[in-house]
Amino acid sequence: MQASNNISTNGYVVIAGAGPGDADLITIKLQKQLAIADVIISDRLVNPDIISNNASKDVEVFIAGKQAYNDASYTQDEINALIVTHATKGKRVLRLKGGDVAFFSNVLDELYTLLDKDIPFEIIPGITAAAGASAYAGMPLTARGFAQGVQWITFNPSTNYRPEKWRYLAATEDTLVFYMASKNVGYLAELLTRYAPKKNTPIAVIEQATTPYQKVSISTLQKCAADFKDIQFSSPSLVIVGEVVSLHRQFKWFETTARNGSIFKELVK
Repeated sequence: MQASNNISTNGYVVIAGAGPGDADLITIKLQKQLAIADVIISDRLVNPDIISNNASKDVEVFIAGKQAYNDASYTQDEINALIVTHATKGKRVLRLKGGDVAFFSNVLDELYTLLDKDIPFEIIPGITAAAGASAYAGMPLTARGFAQGVQWITFNPSTNYRPEKWRYLAATEDTLVFYMASKNVGYLAELLTRYAPKKNTPIAVIEQATTPYQKVSISTLQKCAADFKDIQFSSPSLVIVGEVVSLHRQFKWFETTARNGSIFKELVK
């Protein structure tokens, strides 16, 4: 089924990435969709300023994000049902996801639901958390001489990678970006150091990236369990492992320029 620009009797759904936090890091295409949406169904990590600055005053807004370790948050089935309920009323529904829709966002469940219900849709990409966090922290993910590539990975205590996988990740010269890993970063580092040829490989945890509250904590694989043991990282946080982390000291423009200058003042108005 191809998406159409016309609203059918089954409505129309736009699934869009809202970027990593900074309300200005959205596409022009998303900005236009925000202005014409009848219903917005938003993840909890989407900056509310994106909606308030761009959406119609008559739009109906639902904050329907999922959250690990929170039984009160929406389930994917509930989110799917919410999308279908409003789309089948003939409304234009905008499903907003933090970051980009293709990176660890469960977009496939929603796409299958739309196909099953014969609801037309389109997808608008956004800036994923890894790109936003690394840029605002001054860590080019594939900097020449520091990394040969980059890998995006999820991690939590139930992640069941085989030893060969950890051996490969520990030895790679790629930058590793771990989503949803900050609560267990010490355990993550422990698994990597079992096989890491260089246990002094830098590791960073970036909290609330691209927002005025961004904070970057840096250590090494060998020392981070001790260095981070008393830190309760706020959500959302991203973990970056690799030599590119060492570039933060030189290129932390957001901390030195934005926070102390006019950009920061604009952000916190």
